[in-house]
Amino acid sequence: MTASLRAETTGPRPRAPRRAAARLWPLAALALLAGCEGRQSVLVPAGEDSRVLGDLFWVMLVGAVLLWIGMNGLFYWATRRSPAAHSQYLANWLVILGGILFPTVTLGALLVYGLSIMPDLRATGDGPVIRVTGEQWWWRVEYERADGSTVTTANEIRLPAGVRSTFLLDSKEVIHSFWVPSLGGKMDMFPGRVTEMTLGPERPGVYRGQCAEFCGESHAWMAFEAEVMEPAAFEAWLEAEAAEARPPEGALAERGRALFFAQGCGGCHAVRGTPAVGQVGPDLTHVGSRHSLAAGRLGTSVEDFAKWVANPGAWKPGAEMPAYAHLTDDQLGAIATYLEGLE
Repeated sequence: MTASLRAETTGPRPRAPRRAAARLWPLAALALLAGCEGRQSVLVPAGEDSRVLGDLFWVMLVGAVLLWIGMNGLFYWATRRSPAAHSQYLANWLVILGGILFPTVTLGALLVYGLSIMPDLRATGDGPVIRVTGEQWWWRVEYERADGSTVTTANEIRLPAGVRSTFLLDSKEVIHSFWVPSLGGKMDMFPGRVTEMTLGPERPGVYRGQCAEFCGESHAWMAFEAEVMEPAAFEAWLEAEAAEARPPEGALAERGRALFFAQGCGGCHAVRGTPAVGQVGPDLTHVGSRHSLAAGRLGTSVEDFAKWVANPGAWKPGAEMPAYAHLTDDQLGAIATYLEGLE
């Protein structure tokens, strides 16, 4: 009796848990694939460049899988299916075909394909020219117009669909990397050197960009919005963006404007049409119409503006903007109302 009980307790464990775990793998795979969606995914192309890079990814993946199956298949055959000693003749041909010829042909084909798409990614732009400068930690954006004038904004880009826009990229202090995954590849930005890239967005929408090179304390918070618009809508937006700032509406916004200048904000920020002509920080002429504040860190509600003005370092470590925690909640609310109204 004791022996039989011991045999039962020490026998093989049931395989039900393993089978249940095996059934969960497809669900886990689906959960992982769900993370590939969204407005910052290289697998959801919204332009010519991202589509070409997506094709490159899938071709390279198929090539890698073929190499993996081929090499591991040979290893499995030689060690498990036919473990006996092989003739020297067969061994030589296994090395030549499986170890040299097959990898060389596969990798060579992948290299040729990869090089063949380079002209598509380096095509000349026929749309707007946009200079983007990486700051600590935000983006200075300047649109060059046909009449020679420049329209300056910050922390977001807007592009016309169906044309290739040219980007002139540089940096102030450290290396940054400009990347909008849904629109194309990344390009490094170097201090003292201008690099050029073009993007051909096709599908209107709002996509998220990100600095892809570690640049300091707030690297993770150095993002931006990229909105692709119909050409007519883009031209209308650019015309409005070139205009001077709207005057404040209401007594609270008027008070906020007075506080804005009294606190010296115009020494670092520009607001076209006002005495504020600072060039140290982002241009605030139409800051209320942007998709986000502080390079994607906050929204653009009055509350968000008040939070940022009170203590920028709490939201973006290392930010050069000083805190204005000495202001009362009413004063912060007034400045925030003024900024939110700059559309």
